[in-house]
Amino acid sequence: MKYMRLLLYAYSFFILFVSSAWAQAPRVIHYSKKEVMVPMRDGVKLFTRIFTPDSITEPLPILLMRSPYADWNIGTINPEKDPYVKNMAAGGYIFVYQNIRGKQKSEGDFIMEGAFEKHNPKVIDEASDTYDLIDWLLKNTNNNGKVGQLGISYPGELALISAVKPHPALKAVSPQGTVADFFLGDDFFHNGAFRLSFGFEYSYGEEVSKGDSLFPFSMYDLYQWYLELGPLSNVNKKYFHREIPTWNDFLLHPNYDSYWADKAPVRYSDTPLVPIMHVGGYWDQENMNGPEALYAKMEKYDIHKYNYLVLGPWCHGQWGDSDASSIGIYYDGHNTADDFRAIQKDWFDYWLKGIGTGKFPEASCYQTGSNVWKQYDTWPDKSAKTTPLYLSAEKKLSFSKPQEANPKFDSYVSDPENPVVYRPRPIESTYSDSSNWESWLAEDQRLVDHRPDVLMYESDSLTSDITITGNVTADIFASISGSDADFVVKLIDVYPDMNRPRLDLSSCELMIAEDIFRGRFRNGFSKPIPTTPGKVEEYKFSLHQVNHVFKKGHKIMVQIQSSWFPIFDRNPQKYVPNIFLATDKDYIKSTQKIFRDKQYPSCIELPLVGDVLPKLTAK
Repeated sequence: MKYMRLLLYAYSFFILFVSSAWAQAPRVIHYSKKEVMVPMRDGVKLFTRIFTPDSITEPLPILLMRSPYADWNIGTINPEKDPYVKNMAAGGYIFVYQNIRGKQKSEGDFIMEGAFEKHNPKVIDEASDTYDLIDWLLKNTNNNGKVGQLGISYPGELALISAVKPHPALKAVSPQGTVADFFLGDDFFHNGAFRLSFGFEYSYGEEVSKGDSLFPFSMYDLYQWYLELGPLSNVNKKYFHREIPTWNDFLLHPNYDSYWADKAPVRYSDTPLVPIMHVGGYWDQENMNGPEALYAKMEKYDIHKYNYLVLGPWCHGQWGDSDASSIGIYYDGHNTADDFRAIQKDWFDYWLKGIGTGKFPEASCYQTGSNVWKQYDTWPDKSAKTTPLYLSAEKKLSFSKPQEANPKFDSYVSDPENPVVYRPRPIESTYSDSSNWESWLAEDQRLVDHRPDVLMYESDSLTSDITITGNVTADIFASISGSDADFVVKLIDVYPDMNRPRLDLSSCELMIAEDIFRGRFRNGFSKPIPTTPGKVEEYKFSLHQVNHVFKKGHKIMVQIQSSWFPIFDRNPQKYVPNIFLATDKDYIKSTQKIFRDKQYPSCIELPLVGDVLPKLTAK
């Protein structure tokens, strides 16, 4: 009898456990796919995939993604299996994916990243195409009259455009990993420096055909291939033959002009007309600047309290992958993509289904180093104080301003024939299956710290944690022997020597914030000017936003160099009006001097959190 009672208890516990687990397990709903050609107002038909759940009969909201690509935010994976949206699929949505004009199976002409006319109601553009698609969907699906739009990268920009001229049924958007300005800090240029490998391969890949194409490189290591390419003027002579429109536009617009201004989403983004959630990654190798800049611009005009931001420890679009527990040498300790998808689900469930309280934090920003999510009422955090971290003697860093009256500097020779590599060789084709492109911003910078053309400044081991939250700025005083130069500045977290448990993290150098500046634009991006050889000039530029804790026992490092190849083109270092037309003889060596004295106090401005200035030198 005793054993029967125990067996009954065990059986009851088992049933209770299984029932509980069943109740907590995510619901799996099967979706059926239909492919249609949806007509736009001018008669052009666009290829569209519609996924509807088989077992739900009540009207559902529509989640929309539009894209030029064959396999990026375009419904090649059934929503119930797609890690990006499967938690929302379990709750029931109508998922719609559409290829834009001229791409894949859609009709019409493709114009990559075309200029956007916000105030012209008669123009046919991505906003009008989205409007027409929503109109068609409202009449041809079993929906509840509410539409949300999201997407990563180009699809994110399309979501942003839809929100600027929204259909009345569009109730929430989430542009993710989105461009803000192509010339100043995203896809094609950073502070006027041309992103060579990306600009070359992406423009070819999207414009050589209606599909997505890889350039047929003749060798595997593209560091060597781009070096042998020579000046940018050789691209059309040898390969493109003026048949790639965007490349031709690069040549015609080497400076910031109306061409770039008209393309910039940050220009036409102001008052949010629908709730908008910007999403970005601290190590986004394509559009790190975009979400930060778009949120900041729209926050100035946010009269409806519609503007929100999420920043995480991700490369481009990594939050949409099945696993985002690490990137490069950085480990979070858990899958932060799951964290984001919970945020995303709550967001769309509220605006499209009325589920939840709608009390969202203004900014949800992951804090690297401590590996925790932080919520902020304002972003950047107003409690952070801009604090200069100065370059000092003996390649040290200090919070004390240099007091030496005589000029003090460190120097290196920048040679365009031997540029500093941006990630470990061999450098594969950017979008090939074997490429390590996605994680390069989280590569160990010991990769280059032995080079004589890379200056390094380093603190001693920290005696306490140091937290920085917000924008990091480089303020560098330099002279050059040439008449033009690039300056790359990196803020780095140096891990302590570790015998266990992670040998690969021992003494590693992790970039926290970084960017490049093309010297000819120091007085404005529309009016390049040469530099007088030997004259000290100031180069001040943003390294973008961070939320990071330098842990006790770590060190802070700053690296400075004048090339970053082949992600950025080589500066000839002899001023020419248009680098895209430079010739071999224009490329010269240049001696760069970085000053660190009382008159020219080069520094990195940190958004320091805390009332006590931390010590950088060990006792």
